[in-house]
Amino acid sequence: MSPVRARLLPAAALGLSTVLGLTACSSGQTADGPDSQATPVSGEISLTYLQKQGDQEYFVGEAAGAKARAAELGIDLKVVNLGSDANKTVGEVQSAIAQKSNGLIVVVPDPAVGPQIVQTARDAEVALLTSDDQVCATGPSPASCAKGDLVPRIGFSGEQMGAEVGKRAAAEYRKAGWKAEDTRIISAWKQDVTVCGDRVKAAGAAFDAAVPGVRTLDVATDNTPTGAQDKVAATVTANPGVKHWVVWGCNDENVQGGVTALRNAGIGPQDIDGVGLGAYLACKEWKSGKPSGMKAALFINGKDVGALAVQTMYDRLKNGKEFPAEAFAPTKMVDAATWQAAGVSCG
Repeated sequence: MSPVRARLLPAAALGLSTVLGLTACSSGQTADGPDSQATPVSGEISLTYLQKQGDQEYFVGEAAGAKARAAELGIDLKVVNLGSDANKTVGEVQSAIAQKSNGLIVVVPDPAVGPQIVQTARDAEVALLTSDDQVCATGPSPASCAKGDLVPRIGFSGEQMGAEVGKRAAAEYRKAGWKAEDTRIISAWKQDVTVCGDRVKAAGAAFDAAVPGVRTLDVATDNTPTGAQDKVAATVTANPGVKHWVVWGCNDENVQGGVTALRNAGIGPQDIDGVGLGAYLACKEWKSGKPSGMKAALFINGKDVGALAVQTMYDRLKNGKEFPAEAFAPTKMVDAATWQAAGVSCG
């Protein structure tokens, strides 16, 4: 994934979208509640970026983007890999505060820890920002949280991303000439992650608007390739006689796992319409030059999100600029013919 190229010396005078070269947009609201006690910083800023699944390629890119932006701004940045351990999240937040971090950027493994980390940051008068996944200050479920209690978030618009996935899946379905009666949609995601629900719901709505009548099978996964593969394999076994399969999910991991399960079940790539979300795994299918069930993927650049999160925190602590409720980095649909030109990094 290509890093954000814009230089930031005039950052205080320019808006985020101009400085970063991103189509960063927001809901138009500010979210002062969860971080209203944050203390402005006159000297060097120290930040800690705490990420779930820090060894996943998307989050590796996000960390790289954050580090690059921090270096440009003279910020002391520490990146912490939380893995999938919710308890580690709380401990690392406390550790970062003890080490005098002025601001925390968090991608939580489990949103249930939200109220505790919000209260911990508030008590210490440390600014708190989330990236990618939402966190609620007053309860474990962002889906049932009042808007004013959601911690400000940097990431992507789940609804916009899902809609793009659904539209492309529908276009591939029509191009293949399939029929609804012998086609099924696999919609795979970790069902307690709010942004995942936003994505797959929007994908379904966009697909149905273009191609009504295809039955959807919801598959609960852990958002990993192997987890999705196991669950999709069971779903395929339980649905004999289906000739064609559409696959989407919360991320590339779900779609890759689903496509792999279908191939293992003897279904050829010509009968699979997989549309990923991320492109960092989809591109590995395309590098071989062989036919693939992964027909396209929405390119989301973790480097852009990491850079935007660090810039947003800098503007809050150094310039007193309020956090937007949400700010979004841009996305782009790619496929086997276009991913390299789009700048997808495929390790």
